[in-house]
Amino acid sequence: MTQTAQAAFRQGLAELTAQLAGRPLDAALDAWLNAEHGPASDTYRDLRDACLQGVAEGWLCDREGGGIRYGRIFKPAADLSNFSVDVVDMQDIAGPHHAHPNGEIDLIMPIGVGATFDGRPAGWLVCPPGSAHRPTVAHGRALVLYLLPDGRIDFTR
Repeated sequence: MTQTAQAAFRQGLAELTAQLAGRPLDAALDAWLNAEHGPASDTYRDLRDACLQGVAEGWLCDREGGGIRYGRIFKPAADLSNFSVDVVDMQDIAGPHHAHPNGEIDLIMPIGVGATFDGRPAGWLVCPPGSAHRPTVAHGRALVLYLLPDGRIDFTR
């Protein structure tokens, strides 16, 4: 990805995270994200296209462990409203169990038809503070972009 394209990707994320700053990570935010920035939106298409490009070019999901490709794109920063940004590439697999001390916002981007993330199709999933899960992609392959407040994630030992 060119530096200009990477800057545009970060700018798009900054515009989105500015809309999330200070909002509770709850069911209302989940519904709002899916209504305003769901799969039919320009936001979703732009983020999905950038993620697909990054995977194809090898700068995104550049690490692998346990059959899952992953990578942190951006550390928490003021221009991202103190969210970190990670992307995983998963196919018919459950990832490591972890907790979200400050919550987690997931953008689910199926590759092909039918893939789900924790039972959810294309779109957004908001996990509230204190929640935990074993992230699972079923019925195919999906990219999932994670927004973590302050970059906080606690993996279970």
